[in-house]
Amino acid sequence: MTLNDGKVGQKYVVADTKLPQQLQKRMEALGLTIGTIITIMHRKRNGTEVILLRGTRFALGRGITEKITVGEVH
Repeated sequence: MTLNDGKVGQKYVVADTKLPQQLQKRMEALGLTIGTIITIMHRKRNGTEVILLRGTRFALGRGITEKITVGEVH
């Protein structure tokens, strides 16, 4: 499932990313790596999602969230 398909308030673990190389490097520098746990905090009407990543909130557009594969945290 992609991050875009996730539910608000749920925690997910990053399984894979299919981002362009430059954006991939930037996201890794911010802490978004495989195995990282993220929480979807809010979803706006235009598809932008606010996520909690390592204690910091980030807003990611639909173009990015559709390319991040996640799994549910049990």
